[in-house]
Amino acid sequence: MPAVLRVSRLDRYIFRQLLVGLVAVTLGLTALIWLTQSLRFVRLVVDHGLSFGVFLALTGLLVPSFVAVVLPITTFVVIQFVYQRLAGDREITVMRATGRSDLALARPALVLALLATLTCYGLNLWGVPASFRAFAGYRWQISHQLAAFLVQDGVFTRIAHGLTVYIQRRDRDGILHGILIDDARNPQAAATVIARSGQMLQTRDGPEILLRDGTRQTIDARTGRLDILSFRRNVLDLTETGGTPAARVPGMAEVSLSRLLHPPAFVGAADRPRWVAEANKRLSSPLATLTYAAIALLSVLTGTFRRHGSYLRPLVAVGIVVGLIALQLSFGDLAARNNALIPLIWAEAVLPCLLAFGLLLGPDLLAPSREAVPQ
Repeated sequence: MPAVLRVSRLDRYIFRQLLVGLVAVTLGLTALIWLTQSLRFVRLVVDHGLSFGVFLALTGLLVPSFVAVVLPITTFVVIQFVYQRLAGDREITVMRATGRSDLALARPALVLALLATLTCYGLNLWGVPASFRAFAGYRWQISHQLAAFLVQDGVFTRIAHGLTVYIQRRDRDGILHGILIDDARNPQAAATVIARSGQMLQTRDGPEILLRDGTRQTIDARTGRLDILSFRRNVLDLTETGGTPAARVPGMAEVSLSRLLHPPAFVGAADRPRWVAEANKRLSSPLATLTYAAIALLSVLTGTFRRHGSYLRPLVAVGIVVGLIALQLSFGDLAARNNALIPLIWAEAVLPCLLAFGLLLGPDLLAPSREAVPQ
């Protein structure tokens, strides 16, 4: 078996540290991002009177997108930290004394980076679109269908924009008593509806409420007079607009790669370049994981050895990664405006990767193997 393919105990030792560190750092950073981003949806949950479990289920669907964003960065951080610690503890010096080349030392990190890259591809092409699709559908369902059935007794529940419902109590069979509805979905025809009893209904067009023995009170816009209409039975639509809700149009983040490359008819001409650019970003962005890993290895395994270590090379590596992230965002934005600039996305993804790996692996691949018998 070629020396570069042999798996030794030292490889497993380094890989174990890298894998544990990557999982821990990725989970920690993902949890932090989830905590900050999930606060945006607290109002949605509170306004509709939903439970904490619904909040966790809703925001949990965003986690795959967070992992896809942070995994290339955490791969760089973990490789940089673990190899820097190994160098500081003189473990890399001892490994080199046994005849191990830089390629052999870098092998566990490269395997980890390859696994992280494949994970990013899986998330970008399948996991993230599926989770965004489920998230958007769940959120739409909460806003248009579920909220009306989660009205709590004695609580003013905001079901939709301009629509608030209050019930005094609810029987076991679902009959509502003491109903008060403030309907301001149409500011020109705001109304207050009071009913003795009622019942929630789920229809194909959205939730409705069947009211019995009540009144509908409105203010005449011309005279300012209070108009009261009594009824024995009335059905009130509880959708956002007070009519049949429009079908939900999928967003760019939740569609498949093929639909991004060939935007459907409902996508306007002005948005089509954004869809095509997004497809290319999904395909190219995971390559950043390999690039960042190679940069981290270059900063530790190359250069002269110093007894007390050096902060210059790690800082330079961090600066290069930050610069590449800035270029990735800038080129992605430019390509979204003009698809003729899409080659910039691929140039930023491929060229730094080839250059970093050339500097890292070139000397060992071109020179005769120096590695001793595996430990």
